[in-house]
Amino acid sequence: MTWSLWLAGIATILTIAALLKRWETRLVLFTSGLAMAALVGEPQIAMKAFIANMTNGSLITSICSSMGFAAVVAITRCDVHFVGLLVKPLGKLGVFLLPFCMLVASCVAVAIPSAAGCAAALGPTMIPLMVRAGFHPAIAGAAIIGSITPSTLSPGSSHNVWIAKIAEMDVMDLIVQFAPEVLTMCALNIVLVTAMVFVFRDYKRPQPGEDLGFSVVADERGQLPEHPSMLRAVAPILPVVLLMLGATVIPQIRMSVAEAMVYGSIYTLLITRSNPQTVTKEFFGGMGKGYANIMGIIIAAGCFAGGLRACGVIDSLIETLKHSNDIARYAANFGPFVMGVLTGSGDAAGHAFNQAVTPYAADFGMKIENLGMVAALSGAFGRMCSPIAGATIVIAGMTKLSPLDVAKRMAIPMLVNLVLLGFVFEL
Repeated sequence: MTWSLWLAGIATILTIAALLKRWETRLVLFTSGLAMAALVGEPQIAMKAFIANMTNGSLITSICSSMGFAAVVAITRCDVHFVGLLVKPLGKLGVFLLPFCMLVASCVAVAIPSAAGCAAALGPTMIPLMVRAGFHPAIAGAAIIGSITPSTLSPGSSHNVWIAKIAEMDVMDLIVQFAPEVLTMCALNIVLVTAMVFVFRDYKRPQPGEDLGFSVVADERGQLPEHPSMLRAVAPILPVVLLMLGATVIPQIRMSVAEAMVYGSIYTLLITRSNPQTVTKEFFGGMGKGYANIMGIIIAAGCFAGGLRACGVIDSLIETLKHSNDIARYAANFGPFVMGVLTGSGDAAGHAFNQAVTPYAADFGMKIENLGMVAALSGAFGRMCSPIAGATIVIAGMTKLSPLDVAKRMAIPMLVNLVLLGFVFEL
């Protein structure tokens, strides 16, 4: 083993340690990558990776337009009407209320792919609903977190956009191809989280006249309208519907992600009769936040991968994987998961793996799109059972419980999902 490989190993350990201390993710990945490249006399390799991702047109248009649309939906409160419309039909279903709530939350996750944003939108309404039906607040919170898997079907997901790019395919073709597998994992999630009700004895049928009054800590956005508007409720999912129809049954309306998001924003502006100036500012402000917060992680992860490449790690790793694709399978299955649990972020782990290893999947007999999706979902599963993940902390704050109380109810379901992940995606 050369000294540069030792250097990369030490730098990677220090990077993980810094992420565990909750240091700024982009700072850690960028600094580590540039330092590795500079110490071996090849700083330009890390910088080229940095610049390439910074000016990547397909990533920027999809991610930034999606975040711009999300900002418009939020400022007009159409997302709250969407949640209200889905929650309204849920009555007294007893123990079956939990899986039904998870099914509704799964639909919301496609329209609101941010884990913390989805938790903030659903928690104030669904948690009290489940608690009043006899469920412990911790399992009610876990049910919402466990419903975020379908966010993988969002065309604005940064992982989908990146995987589609390196696999040289359209992002909607990628989503349509893997929709059955993602929905299978979603159904499995619902079954496993429901099973945790019995493992932790978290359900007690309320007695007649028993007061199970429970309220969550929520901000103004958490209060649902008494009479949700159907027209407003359609807004959050309109771009997804347009993209899915164009990719499947009506190819004549096939369009890019950015086009769908702009049309969705125009529809939202018209049906809410909002101030066009305010909506325009929010749209472009959301685009800026999308570049800073999501593209920023992709750019920094690319710099980190460039540092590993400069040290010769990636070439050595690819050579090893050519002789044993089992190593790649286990690395994609378990590596991002462990990082997701430890750091509370599935994005950093998934993007680091998908930039460093996944582009070379064909060299060791695997498909880029399959390996990339497994790595992305592995990181997401790790985040979903991490006590320091943003969504878990949001839910814990609402229920006034320890994040660990919520996270431990997700541990078994996520571990089972992790074991089955490679089989479902045929790695």
